[in-house]
Amino acid sequence: QVQLVESGGGLAQAGASLRLSCAASGRSLRTYTVGWFRQAPGKEREFVVGMSWLGDTTYYVDSVKGRFTVSRDNARNTVYLQMNSLKPEDTAVYYCAASSRTYVRMWEYEPEYWGQGTQVTVSS
Repeated sequence: QVQLVESGGGLAQAGASLRLSCAASGRSLRTYTVGWFRQAPGKEREFVVGMSWLGDTTYYVDSVKGRFTVSRDNARNTVYLQMNSLKPEDTAVYYCAASSRTYVRMWEYEPEYWGQGTQVTVSS
């Protein structure tokens, strides 16, 4: 079993930056595909980014390309999401996910492991 705990959310103004962290325990994330999803109020959960277990392949949703960057630190068993140039439409609960599947397009399947989510609110 893998337990995931997100942190780093909060309130930011449009144009600002936030960095989310996802700390894993129970097992090493080294061989897992990892990613981030988000869910805005009244909307369905949305895929944001997926990263391969090697870290050499990523896939971003178009709306965050060039602004968000995913990274992983296997030594710390942690995944990060650097969010720059935030927009009000980025407001959502952000969830970290991990899967033993190797496909980085994580919206096409249900990852086995999820964090509890962290709220990001961007004001205009």
